[in-house]
Amino acid sequence: MATLPARVTHPRCRPSLPGIAGPWLLIAVLMAALGLAPTARAETSVYIYAAASLGDALDAAIARYEARRGVDIVPVYAASSTAARQIANGAPAELYFSANERWMDWLGGQGIALTERSDLLHNQLVLIAPRDGDTRPITLGAGNALAARLGDGRRLAVGDPAHVPAGIYAKQALQSLGEWQALKPRLARADNVRAALALVERGEAPLGIVYQTDARASDRVRALATFPADSHTPITYPLALVGESPSDAARNFRDWLASEQALAIFKDFGFATIKPGER
Repeated sequence: MATLPARVTHPRCRPSLPGIAGPWLLIAVLMAALGLAPTARAETSVYIYAAASLGDALDAAIARYEARRGVDIVPVYAASSTAARQIANGAPAELYFSANERWMDWLGGQGIALTERSDLLHNQLVLIAPRDGDTRPITLGAGNALAARLGDGRRLAVGDPAHVPAGIYAKQALQSLGEWQALKPRLARADNVRAALALVERGEAPLGIVYQTDARASDRVRALATFPADSHTPITYPLALVGESPSDAARNFRDWLASEQALAIFKDFGFATIKPGER
């Protein structure tokens, strides 16, 4: 079986430590002797590779789902581009939840079977600054407003426009507003949108472009402006089953993610949901 990528952000994905099997076995024997059976573990695990921007909301959805079902949902978060490449290289994903259509299309073009694909969520693109920095509102599209606000020698934090969906949307928006050429050499290119958010949270960048849901999740940044929806392609999150024979557990979880109960959780985290007739 293909190995998991080195960076897995779900705590249950941590490898077991060497040398502890003996003590744990002894504890299990003692508990059995005392009639204290350990809590039953889920017998089925489902790996879902998802965009980094989905982390908080998807974790909450997984917690709700696992509470009533005997299944272990293991999320692996990364830029949609990174997740797609890992799946194409054999990572054991049964579900892929992307932050744009492009990388879902790319994955299907690599010969990976994608079934029951549908668009579930929308998002918005916002300009952020550190909460303890200059948080005056800014008018987007007013000349070189962003370049002027950055100041000398400072950089704009974004997901890498070469492959990260948030960065791709940011590039489109800056091009639409006539600021791309001035800002292109002044970008702090991050591996994913949450890494771009972190640069602004730490004050390493005075401005950043992230999703509205990322800004909402942090108490260390403030949104200064929302980019016009027509300045970039729609920010859409497609979900699909991966592989020729997805398990029943994966199919059930995929169906539940499209349910009103699950979508309500995503709405609580600031995502806009797509109506069933639009999927």
